[in-house]
Amino acid sequence: MIDPKLNGKVALITGANHGIGAATALALGEQGVKVFASFFRPPRPYSETELQGAEKAGIGGDVLYRAMQHKPISELVNQFRDAGMTISALEADLADATNISKLFDACAEELGPVDILINNHTHCVLETFDPEQTSTDGSGIFLSTAANIDAHFVINSRSYALMMQAYLNQYLENGLRWGRIVNTSTDAAHCHPLNISYAASKHAIESYSHSAACELGKYGITVNVVAPGPIQTGYIEPENEKVIAKSTPLGRVGKPEDVADVTVFLCSEQARWLTGQLLYVGGGYRIPQ
Repeated sequence: MIDPKLNGKVALITGANHGIGAATALALGEQGVKVFASFFRPPRPYSETELQGAEKAGIGGDVLYRAMQHKPISELVNQFRDAGMTISALEADLADATNISKLFDACAEELGPVDILINNHTHCVLETFDPEQTSTDGSGIFLSTAANIDAHFVINSRSYALMMQAYLNQYLENGLRWGRIVNTSTDAAHCHPLNISYAASKHAIESYSHSAACELGKYGITVNVVAPGPIQTGYIEPENEKVIAKSTPLGRVGKPEDVADVTVFLCSEQARWLTGQLLYVGGGYRIPQ
């Protein structure tokens, strides 16, 4: 068995109460990593009854995805503690830049300074330039506005950059010499009709990551990006699962654990010579030419 040499490291993971973030937390915890889980539950577009019903039914769609966003962190904490793994958690809205330093300070106080930073949180509101494409179905498709654009870039881009800056500040203050940053983008970051600001803000994450990889290597830090394809985090409806599976060389829709395992590799000692890389993690759904 390959030893990733992560035992005793400290990881700060955002968006960790559900989906890819929770799966990544568990995958790292199983390697002996002490996890500080950050999460945020945004305003609900559905009633509590609707969310509970969707979670009970387990049928993919927007309501189930929103229900997953609102999962209590206690579920992950209990999984960690039942397995004898170490975790602390703090809810924080990363649209508020002042919360970023609070996360790092809390992690350092409770678990130690951050060795591994996993930026995984996201904001997604379907948005279009084309008035004919707007819709009121589900959570809606909206015309592009200043407020919608700003929300995507504040949460998906600015906060990623500020998280990396805060990470480096703490890293240097503590004289660390080994570090990992893994940022989450999407395989549709370069073009995503009907989701235009989400795609653009994810593209910005990739640019920030490449710049950080160039600048932080001298400190012993690698910076890489995972770009998931269609991953069932609750949002994919059953009929779309079949369509996606047929379009995917490996023949199925992705699971959060598929991305988590790649992230663990990028954090491992075996990935010590990888930095500045963008890995499409989607079973071949998108293969760059």
